Amino acid sequence: MKSIVTKNVDAQSGKLIALSKKIHDNPETGFNEVKAAKWLCEYLETNGFKVEHGICRLPTAFRATYGKGKPAIALMAEYDALPEIGHACGHNIICTVAVGAAVAAKEAVDRYSGRVIVIGTPAEEMFGGKIIMAERGAFKDIDIAMIVHPSSHNLSSARALACVTLEVEFFGKAAHAAARPEEGINALESMILSFNGINSLRQHIRERARVHGIITKGGDAPNVVPDHTAGIFLVRAIDEAYIEELKGKVLKCFQAAAKATGARLKYAWKDYYSPILVNTTLAGVMAANMRAVGRDPEPIPEKASGSSDVGNVSAVVPTIHPEVAIVPRNIGLHSPEFRDAAVSAEGNRGLLDGAKAMGMTAVDLLADKKLVANIKKEFTSAG
Repeated sequence: MKSIVTKNVDAQSGKLIALSKKIHDNPETGFNEVKAAKWLCEYLETNGFKVEHGICRLPTAFRATYGKGKPAIALMAEYDALPEIGHACGHNIICTVAVGAAVAAKEAVDRYSGRVIVIGTPAEEMFGGKIIMAERGAFKDIDIAMIVHPSSHNLSSARALACVTLEVEFFGKAAHAAARPEEGINALESMILSFNGINSLRQHIRERARVHGIITKGGDAPNVVPDHTAGIFLVRAIDEAYIEELKGKVLKCFQAAAKATGARLKYAWKDYYSPILVNTTLAGVMAANMRAVGRDPEPIPEKASGSSDVGNVSAVVPTIHPEVAIVPRNIGLHSPEFRDAAVSAEGNRGLLDGAKAMGMTAVDLLADKKLVANIKKEFTSAG
């Protein structure tokens, strides 16, 4: 059956590569992925999947199902692009890996029963679409979830930091910066003091934690004391307990700046990304299938650097986040070089290898109910 899956991926290869390129050439940012969602759903419908559009009250989210019963295996698709730089995270590969693997595994579903479900998850980059979808029950009937991401490494699963967004605003009082500066309350100085406080805090946080941000509004004119500034900051940590502790320390930097300048602080915590809870039993199955397609995965790293809303899925269902290398190690995600690699010959090879490994892993899960039980037992024990 695994041989059939690999042949089915090869048989689709031209269409999958064309679909990947079409999505790459028409980048759409989070919650605007109208074309990508349409093309992916059309491909799945043409191949016998029952498609539900606009699930979880998100217009560009979808669910495409083939088969009946258990286990229910979710292959997650991402298809949003980054602002300005396009598909520099290779989501055109992620989504076509998922649909290619799902279609290739249809015969395994027919033989063993169960379901293969492609879940289209919009807005990973900017808004954490899977956070919303997990909260709204998109994974409540799912037994196991997977996603394959292009990278500079071959991994059976990646890790990710917990991450929370802090949106801040300072409100001061405008005044002429030269004639009557004493009458003003400088909201920009409040933001700068906050940055300086965070820079000092960074010396004393744990190695795997991160705090970084930008000023989204700094004022309107250089000769006017700014009465309103705004910024967005991300706070990351390896575990939920420490991120809660760090949130309090970060917030004090802003509160202290407000007290020092007399500006009023307004803030809101948003978009909590959970750390990825790696299911090692499931990752072991994926690792064997990656080796079968000629990719020898590295050990799952202990450290994590980025964050993903896949973590929120891993909190509710056994999940892995494998990676396939399409670039050398010196090229990072979210770069023009990675964007170009996402439609290169190496990117297309990563697409096909990822689809084969994911489809073969689906075969293992459909054929072996005891394996599924062991994976779920690890998940329950970890929780």
